[in-house]
Amino acid sequence: MTERLYYDDSFLYEFDADVLDLVPASNPDSRPAVILDRTAFYPTSGGQVFDTGWILQANNRSRVLDVVERDDGQILHILENAGPIQKGTRVHGLIDIDRRRDHMQQHSGQHVLSAAFVRLFNVPTVSFHMGVESCSIDLDTKTLTSAQVESAETLANDVAMENRTVSIRFVTQEEARGLGFRKIPPVERDRLRLIDVGDFDLTACGGTHVSATGAIGCILLRKTEKTRQGWRVEFVCGTRAVATARHDYKVLAEAGGLLSSHIWDIPQQVRKLQEESRASRKSREQLLEELADLNAGRLLGETPENSARKIIVHTFPDRDLTFIKLLAQRLTRQSAGVVALLGVTSNPPALVFAQSPGQPFDMGALMKDALARLGGRGGGSKDMAQGGPAQSEGLEAAVAELAARLGE
Repeated sequence: MTERLYYDDSFLYEFDADVLDLVPASNPDSRPAVILDRTAFYPTSGGQVFDTGWILQANNRSRVLDVVERDDGQILHILENAGPIQKGTRVHGLIDIDRRRDHMQQHSGQHVLSAAFVRLFNVPTVSFHMGVESCSIDLDTKTLTSAQVESAETLANDVAMENRTVSIRFVTQEEARGLGFRKIPPVERDRLRLIDVGDFDLTACGGTHVSATGAIGCILLRKTEKTRQGWRVEFVCGTRAVATARHDYKVLAEAGGLLSSHIWDIPQQVRKLQEESRASRKSREQLLEELADLNAGRLLGETPENSARKIIVHTFPDRDLTFIKLLAQRLTRQSAGVVALLGVTSNPPALVFAQSPGQPFDMGALMKDALARLGGRGGGSKDMAQGGPAQSEGLEAAVAELAARLGE
C-alpha cells in the first residue's frame, strides 16, 4: 500500500519516491500511470478532489493529470506522458502548490462551516462536494432559513478570524470512543486520522487542511437550494471567495452601468423593467388581436363562397406563427363555413391550417401532405394543425395546390 505523506503534513509539496509499478495506457484514449511507494499527491476522496503537479526523473518532467485510489489501497498517478519512467527507478514529486492551498482552504472551511450548523442548529452535514468554482455541503434538515444561513456564516468567519489551531492526530478505535466526533467515520479502521479545530470541531478525515483557521480566509455562503433529502449550501473560502466577490462586483457594476444606476438599486430597476415588459407584452397582445380581427374581416369579405364555404388562402412575409394561429382562430369562429390555409414566409417559415367545426376536411392530414413536400415537422387535429417547414421556398405554391384540391 502506498504511504500517504499528506496524512502527516499537508504542507509537503515535494518528495522523493520509488516507482513500484508502471501501468501503461490501455487504449488510445487513456493515459499511463505510476504507482509509488510513497506520495504527497492527494487522490480524490471524501468530497475533496485530487492534487495535480509533476513527477521528475533526470531531465524528464511528467505532468500529473489525476490521482486515483484503487480498491487495494494503491494510488495511481495518471500522467500526461510517462516518458522514460520505469519500474524500480527513483523519482521526485512536485505538488501544484496553488491548487493544494486552495483545496486546504475549501476543505478546512467546510469543517468549520459544518460544525457551525451543528453548534447553532444541530443540523448535520451528510455530504461535501468540492467543485472547480465552488463547494457545497448537503444538510440533513427539512427547513433552512436565511437567518440560519447568515448566523452559520458569521460563526464560521468568527472561528476563522480567531486563528484557532488545526491539528492532526491519530487514535485507535478504542481511544476514539467518547471523543465526541461531529462525524462518525463510515468504515472501521485500526487507526483514525482526526482533524481537530481547536475547541470547535473534531472530525475523522483523510483530507489536506490548513494549520490554523486564519489561513482559511473568509467563508462566503452564496446559494441555498432544497434537495430531495435536505438542503444544499454553496460556499467558497479564502482566495476563491475574493475572486468570486470580485467577479460578482464586476457583473453588478456592468449591469448598473447599463441601467444607469448604483449596484444597490439594480433589483429595483429590474423590477421596473419587468413591469414595463409585462405591460408592453400585454399591449402587443391586444394589438395583435385587433390586427387579427381586422385581417379576418377583410379576408372574409374578399373571399367568395364556393359550395357554401370560403377557402381562405394567404401567406404573410412579415408575420410569425403566433399571429397566423390567432388569425386562423378568428376566421373559423366568425363564420361557420371557413377553411383557412395560412402561411409565413419569413424566417422561420410557418403554416397553420384550420376549419370551422363541421367542415369535412382533415387539417392534420393536409399539414402532413404539405410538410412531406416542404420538409419540417408539425401536426394537429382534424380542425386545426400547425407546422414548421424546413424552407420557405415553394411554400406559397404548396398551399395554393392544397387549396385547389379542396375546391374541386
